[in-house]
Amino acid sequence: MNTLSNTMPESPGVTAPGYNVPTRPFYWSVWRELWENRSIYIAPLIVAVVVLFGFLVSTSGLPERRRAVLLLDPTKTRAAIEAPYNVGAMMLIFTAFIVGVFYCLDALHGERRDRSILFWKSLPVSDLTTLLSKATIPLVALPLVTFVIVVATHLVMLLWTTVLLITHGMSPASTWTYFPLFWSSFILLYGLAAIALWHAPIYGWALLVSGWARRATFLWAVVPFLAIGFFEKITFGTSHFASMLKNRLMGFAPEAFAFNGHSISGPQLTPMRYLGTPGLWLGLLFAAVFIAAAVRLRRYRGPL
Repeated sequence: MNTLSNTMPESPGVTAPGYNVPTRPFYWSVWRELWENRSIYIAPLIVAVVVLFGFLVSTSGLPERRRAVLLLDPTKTRAAIEAPYNVGAMMLIFTAFIVGVFYCLDALHGERRDRSILFWKSLPVSDLTTLLSKATIPLVALPLVTFVIVVATHLVMLLWTTVLLITHGMSPASTWTYFPLFWSSFILLYGLAAIALWHAPIYGWALLVSGWARRATFLWAVVPFLAIGFFEKITFGTSHFASMLKNRLMGFAPEAFAFNGHSISGPQLTPMRYLGTPGLWLGLLFAAVFIAAAVRLRRYRGPL
């Protein structure tokens, strides 16, 4: 019996179950983070619902306001029509940033606190893979989730405005002309990518604090920067450090976009200028250093 089974030729291209199956640890590690952290998509969804509710309430009397807006010059008309869409997008982008920071602050601290780090370390997944999967959430997953939710929110707003104008005997062409959904979505995707790269050192620092602090990760992440800023202001009477922090939070906009107040086509994209900004690459270098330090911390830090 054994001789017969040993001499039987194997079918070409057929392998026994469970052998030579790619495990893809990074792929499943990212999915694990999405499964365990539902706030990544629930928080933006809640904000989107609030934005839509506020927009529906604000559309009372929209046809009369639209007639008055169309009498203005094209630049002011465009600004007035796209204002609610821009406000909704900014609220969702800000929500994504807050969710990303708090996710990173809890990414390593949470598994040390509930002692699940002992289980995850027993799996054949390296610390580098684990940290990269966690860094992928604020740098890739959250921007993509935000993009989908913002576009869906804008589409609902556009459709509601269209129906409302048509029922009042007005053409909805002004809305679609001054706020083209496809081009606006492309600008949004570009902007989300620029913001994620610019904020990379913030997320890297939060991951490092998450792997080091024993408690109060938010305070450990924020207080040192506040102390340095106050010390510089009191001692030297300057605020260079505070200006640097402000630039790290909002400095992506003048580098990634060219704003022309006299143009009705909206901001112009300047990706080459953005990619040539020293602050971008310096920030990415710091982010890499922070993530590398967090990898070493996870390797040697045990549960709390």
